[in-house]
Amino acid sequence: MAAVQLSELTQSLSYLKPSDVARVEEAYRFSDTAHHGQKRMSGEPYISHPLAVAEILAHWQLDSQAVIAALLHDVMEDTEVSKAEISERFGRPVAELVDGVSKLDRLEFQSQAEAEAENFRKMLLAMARDVRVMLIKLADRLHNMRTLDAVSAEQRRRVARETREIYAPIANRLGLDSLYRELQELSFRHLYAMRYRVLAKAVRVARGNRREVVNKILEAIRERLPGAGIEATVSGREKHIYSIYKKMSEKHLSFSQVLDIYGIRVLVKDIPACYLTLGVLHGLYKPVPGKFKDYIAIPKVNGYQSLHTTLIGPYGTPVEVQIRTQAMHRIAETGVASHWLYKSTEAELSELQSRTHQWLQSLLDIQNASGDAAEFLEHIKVDLFPDEVYVFTPKGKILALTRGATPVDFAYAVHSDVGNRCISAKINYELVPLRTELKNGDRVEIITAPHAHANPAWLAYVKTARARSQIRHFLKTMQVDESQALGERLLNQALRALDSNVAAIQPEQWERLVRETSARSRQDVLADIGLGKRLAAIVARKLLTLSDHAGESKASGSIVIRGSEGMAVQFAQCCRPIPGDPIIGFIKKGQGLVIHTHDCPVARKSRGDSEKWIDVQWSPDTDRLFDVSIRVTVLDQRGVLAKVAAAIADSGCNIANISVDEDRGVYATNHFTLQVGSRLHLSKVMRSLRRIPEVVRLARIKSSENSR
Repeated sequence: MAAVQLSELTQSLSYLKPSDVARVEEAYRFSDTAHHGQKRMSGEPYISHPLAVAEILAHWQLDSQAVIAALLHDVMEDTEVSKAEISERFGRPVAELVDGVSKLDRLEFQSQAEAEAENFRKMLLAMARDVRVMLIKLADRLHNMRTLDAVSAEQRRRVARETREIYAPIANRLGLDSLYRELQELSFRHLYAMRYRVLAKAVRVARGNRREVVNKILEAIRERLPGAGIEATVSGREKHIYSIYKKMSEKHLSFSQVLDIYGIRVLVKDIPACYLTLGVLHGLYKPVPGKFKDYIAIPKVNGYQSLHTTLIGPYGTPVEVQIRTQAMHRIAETGVASHWLYKSTEAELSELQSRTHQWLQSLLDIQNASGDAAEFLEHIKVDLFPDEVYVFTPKGKILALTRGATPVDFAYAVHSDVGNRCISAKINYELVPLRTELKNGDRVEIITAPHAHANPAWLAYVKTARARSQIRHFLKTMQVDESQALGERLLNQALRALDSNVAAIQPEQWERLVRETSARSRQDVLADIGLGKRLAAIVARKLLTLSDHAGESKASGSIVIRGSEGMAVQFAQCCRPIPGDPIIGFIKKGQGLVIHTHDCPVARKSRGDSEKWIDVQWSPDTDRLFDVSIRVTVLDQRGVLAKVAAAIADSGCNIANISVDEDRGVYATNHFTLQVGSRLHLSKVMRSLRRIPEVVRLARIKSSENSR
């Protein structure tokens, strides 16, 4: 069987020079020897898999180096063949491609998730250097998905889910439309086997009922276009089952309500013919309002271009029509692989390569800003969602962003410095909040200030991976000094509990600790303690390696909270502590020390992890303002809100936010977020409010969820 496959492969390589085909055959023999005796789960010889992957690349007409790497892509992972051996035999470029695709199985990770994240990061960064790495990996994944029935049900679900969440979106991002559709379809079939079977049966039944209507539309289009002087290839296609399921799911439709299960594609010679064809079709059948999209004037981020319209055909049957040139069709089918497939100088290809290069460069930027592999993978997943919104800069340049993006995403898309110094934004010449969702066609202008900096609150609503990673990178850089100072205080507290202190620790002990923990320096260890990545108590015990230092624990004293520690100390939004409240501190990974009130229900749920709880107390001289929520129920009379606001202002207090319940009768309930200096300050405010005759009920709300 493998010999037959090799023969088919060499036949499909007719676009290569004979010398290159000979090199491919040599790579096959090398791979066959290396994998000798190995079997796939299906029982087939293992060599059948790399051969199938190479055939997929040959269909895309990639160069000989990529096809050779496809034949060898598993030898480093599954056999004793080394990268140096591949480099010597087939050249360094092939060895780099194989290495980029190979997993990191020989390294040890703390968890399966960490291993997968690190593997994926390595592969993406290799792709940023050479996109053929991902093309080989996508071909590898496609063949594995086609033969997934041979593995266990649990593994099928895991691989199918990973394909749906990561590899299919990457195929879409690289413009490989047919591959994207097939990966989605196969993922759906393995994740939801019963739903797939039911829908497949329904489509087969509907096929017979609707074929006559579709054929009638096809004939009408084929007759009308030549009359308008348009040469075109017209074909009908059935929508993928996953596309039908997605539409049913998103719009809450039954199968019988999904009428457009067929689509029509019209291929013409040039762009003017596309628009002329559109006019002819709209004259033939009425278009559905709001269902027209011009991806020729404004291509998708992955370079896809077409005109899309939905027509109402005979008997009221809606049919989606795609109109594109032959060149656009090639790019839609093979995406970034068109770079090798067609040695062309067409503007479409150069534009696609430019867009792809920009995205690959953004991967490197995100990698530089991300702390670890899991965070990098999280950012990339965010960036792979296919829906886009197109907005304009003040100079008229179009930027494509993830749907749901905000002005902050736009600012970081322009430049990281613009994002970091952003203070406000204008959309269509009007000032708007930074969390405003951008819409297609918006003109966005960012207003910056020299001393402004990224805000942690932005992470709650930014949508693009670039913005999220750049904000985190900026905050981490800013946090280092604050986290080190807090880490030293926490470590001192833990050492006092063991009858020691930081000053008593010798440099040799620090050096040994740094080596054992794989940290870069003592400052890194302290910063990790401050950020909650390491527990102070455990670090203290490691430092005190001599038995005479490790005495019985004693009262360790409390960490004093001044309120000016910066981002290393966070005040929990669930209970909003203010000076005067009894408080307790919780070390939370990545956030540092989080302060809760003693009676906070959220804190009570986490009390089991005693090593992460720290005794804290307020400094008598805190000098900042703290947010606190109050609920004020008043008689619903004219001018009462102004009285309440005036009383708050007269008490030396600032109102940060106000909202009013919609259900109003005799009484109205107002929710205020105030900024106070202490519990005594809040008491003064509440005494002033109680003197207002119209105030019926007054209470402090500690839970932000219940304050609405």
